[in-house]
Amino acid sequence: MGFSDILDEIGGFGRFQWIHVTLLSIPGLLMASQNLLNNFTAGIPGHHCAIPNITQRANDQNITVEQLGTDQLLRAFIPQEKSSSKFTKCTRYVEPQWHLAGMNMTGANITDLETESCQDGWTYEKKEFISTIVSEWDLVCKLRPLKQMSQTIYMGGVLAGAIIFGGLSDKFGRRAMLIWSYFQLAMLGTFTALAPSYLAYCTFRFLSGMAVSGIILNAVSLKVEWIPTKARTLVGTLSSFFFTFGQMVLAGVAYSLKDWRYLHVAVCSPYFLFFLYSWWYSESARWLLLNGRSVEALKHIHRVARMNGKPEMAEKITLEVLESHMKKELQSSKSSYTAYDLLRRPVMRRISICLVAVWFSTSFAYYGLAMDLQKFGVNIYTMQLIFGAVDFPAKLVALAMLSFLGRRITQSTCLIMSSVVIFANIFISSEYQTVRTILAVLGKGFTSSSFTCVYLFTGELYPTVIRQTGMGFTSTMSRIGSMAAPAVLILDEVWPALPSMVYGGAALIAGIFALFLPETLSVPLPETVDDVEEKWSKKPHVQKQTEKESVALKDMKDGREECEDGKTSGLNAL
Repeated sequence: MGFSDILDEIGGFGRFQWIHVTLLSIPGLLMASQNLLNNFTAGIPGHHCAIPNITQRANDQNITVEQLGTDQLLRAFIPQEKSSSKFTKCTRYVEPQWHLAGMNMTGANITDLETESCQDGWTYEKKEFISTIVSEWDLVCKLRPLKQMSQTIYMGGVLAGAIIFGGLSDKFGRRAMLIWSYFQLAMLGTFTALAPSYLAYCTFRFLSGMAVSGIILNAVSLKVEWIPTKARTLVGTLSSFFFTFGQMVLAGVAYSLKDWRYLHVAVCSPYFLFFLYSWWYSESARWLLLNGRSVEALKHIHRVARMNGKPEMAEKITLEVLESHMKKELQSSKSSYTAYDLLRRPVMRRISICLVAVWFSTSFAYYGLAMDLQKFGVNIYTMQLIFGAVDFPAKLVALAMLSFLGRRITQSTCLIMSSVVIFANIFISSEYQTVRTILAVLGKGFTSSSFTCVYLFTGELYPTVIRQTGMGFTSTMSRIGSMAAPAVLILDEVWPALPSMVYGGAALIAGIFALFLPETLSVPLPETVDDVEEKWSKKPHVQKQTEKESVALKDMKDGREECEDGKTSGLNAL
């Protein structure tokens, strides 16, 4: 018997669990805003070289703006792109070419005219964005890589948070670290809007990323450790819908504000509210028991029993009953665990290696698709809305698959299908932009379903005594994948199809790795490392038992030859 039996006795998935899971899931509405915020705060507005005193200079040539219009007048100062009528973004003529003003120069040969880089800054359009960090600090042309660098730094913070908060929550508790993470994100995320420089902005984003990781990891553990086995699939999938709906909320909020400073305040300040109500949360009773705080665990269990309408169980479950249920787990808790324990034993090692591949590739492909919405040629707010909406049918399918096919098949299928879609996009001509966009949306749906599965799967595979360390360890690779995804886009200068090949190849390999993970459908959560080894390492135990019985039968044969027929039958049965 274990903690799962106690949960069933105090009401299973009752009123407490509904409230608990809902309150933990609501902040997920703004988790998408944190991870995908760079699409809008670092969006690149249309821009061209700034031309100071253009009206005065035109008047000196007896040309008025009213005669030609601003766009026509700019042709005397800024070259046009060869394939379109748009102005170049990073160059201007050294000397004004007044004879070009008012002329349609599309396709004309003006390559002999001397140009220079923008010496007086840039002028930005304000149609799609009013203000972004790109227009704030001129992160265009030679400084354009700094745009992606801000997202990489943020994901670096998420990576650091996965490492730090994973270990701290195993030591200090899930609830304490979650409350701190809410406060950290509320404060530093809001302060980001006041950043006076790019360096300050990146610093605040890094620290906000750490808090995001702490929120995700601890919220998942608090959910998983307070719900019965049968409800884990439903809760895991429904919780992910908050993140999905949050992507659509982000599109609406970003469209309404269009200013990066206001946008940061809008998506971070609500965490002050989450911080205030998070004091209601109950600490994981599993964690309390395994850390020698049985009296506190008992108080939380009695509280849950009363909220679930089982007050009689509060009297029946005593400290002695609780400790007898958790005897094996309590004995195991006397040992301290580190990340090394995730790799020390055979089954744990196999699980960790496979999960590392799955986490990395899921995040790698997901952010490769989701973090460059402007490349699709569709309105960025509409594209964000579509990318969010596709997750609903994708996750409903994932929910059915998780419940009927199991975690392993679902995880593998989502990754392999995402790779198929990404590879298919390579062979679609850029002329068919709509088809390419549809395939990208489908790919994003599959990777999103993979995320839903891997969070649930990881929590079920690792034992309670080291679950947070395991979540932190494996999700570390997810953060590395999200950091690497933007950098891979640079490869399109070598060959346009190369980024897609890298994304698709990684997803395909991870899909194969997922097939080597144990199935956890309807399996109680493991409490100790020994539980994991016993549950999913059956062959070695069977072989050892068979060897012992074979030796015993051999000894019997030496002493009692008349029993040979019976012994042979027994051996054959083995």
